[in-house]
Amino acid sequence: MNQPVVTKYPVTEGVRHAMEVSLRGVDELLPREDWEQKLARSEATGTPLRIKLGLDPTAPDIHIGHTVVLNKMRQLQDLGHQVIFLIGDFTTLIGDPSGRNATRPPLTAEQIHANAETYFAQARLVLDESRTEIRYNSEWSDPLGARGMIQLAARYTVARMMERDDFDKRYKAGQSISVHEFLYPLMQGYDSVALKSDLELGGTDQKFNLLVGRHLQQEYGQEPQCILTMPLLVGLDGVDKMSKSKNNYIAITEEANTMFAKVLSISDTLMWDWYTLLSFKSLAEIAALKAEVAAGRNPKDAKVMLAKEITTRFHSAAAAAAAEQDFIHRSKGGVPDVIPEVQLSGAPLGIGALLKQAGLAPSTSEANRLIDGAGVRVDGGVVSDKGLKLAAGTYVVQVGKRKFARVHLA
Repeated sequence: MNQPVVTKYPVTEGVRHAMEVSLRGVDELLPREDWEQKLARSEATGTPLRIKLGLDPTAPDIHIGHTVVLNKMRQLQDLGHQVIFLIGDFTTLIGDPSGRNATRPPLTAEQIHANAETYFAQARLVLDESRTEIRYNSEWSDPLGARGMIQLAARYTVARMMERDDFDKRYKAGQSISVHEFLYPLMQGYDSVALKSDLELGGTDQKFNLLVGRHLQQEYGQEPQCILTMPLLVGLDGVDKMSKSKNNYIAITEEANTMFAKVLSISDTLMWDWYTLLSFKSLAEIAALKAEVAAGRNPKDAKVMLAKEITTRFHSAAAAAAAEQDFIHRSKGGVPDVIPEVQLSGAPLGIGALLKQAGLAPSTSEANRLIDGAGVRVDGGVVSDKGLKLAAGTYVVQVGKRKFARVHLA
């Protein structure tokens, strides 16, 4: 039986550059040789590659940690390739078990729809819309039906499924695994078949699901996709991955001044990881900047540049410039030009109760903690007495570096 002729495309300078862009900041690119050949074929034939990212709309908002994968997609778009932004409205009904030690309750169709409405509106702040195809996996998953689902399930074994780390751990611990959870990686893999993807991106926790896509494409007679996983962005605390539950995140809908100040709050060491994963500067530019800092340049200069780039991306250059001036003003002890006006009654009022009622502290006990840490100012003076009572009047109250209110107390 004759073997099919496999065309070997030349690896040009352009392909080598594309590989460098592809590999920037990645955790894994598998198989690397296959991706290089896909890039070479694309260059030789002028046919853009199809690059897929699937996101389940489990929450309405995304933070900049989510944009690490979006940034990689934008870099590949800038090389001329087509991105498929896949909204997993069908797979969200199943619930992704990745990284879970228990079954996750699926969302309702109404919750999924509400979350999906905001997803691309936020993602478009990073992606090039002209090279982005928006799809919903219910397009092909719903018509599959029970018969098609059974036929799909026949293409993957239970033994292979149990190689998945979270399933294996739960099984050995005697924790329940619902049969429907096995369907999630199958359906995500089937998305790659339906879209004929050349490359699928995801976080490191998605590696198993991405490999299922490769397997199923081969089962359906397609050229298997390559997979690219990106590391999880470390949050503001410099310890854990960025997460709303850890309160170490920057939402991409964050107000510009707050976004700018939060970027400046990260450590000098973490800054370089953020540059690699979040900046659109070239690796050569980042290396040159890092060398300048190593030679004595103030690292704050580099951090300000990063803060301006990120704030510009999600707001505008004018907003980033204004945020920089606002930060400088505050760091010198100044009061922003516009601060909330708060009307309170009950004078004389204790400082703890005032901070709580003005929305500057969640509770009086937290207010007292802030006072102990010298984090509260009234009219520019640091408050050290937790028993302080303020008479009727107007006061500029500051908590930390960024919270201000003009309190009118009657």
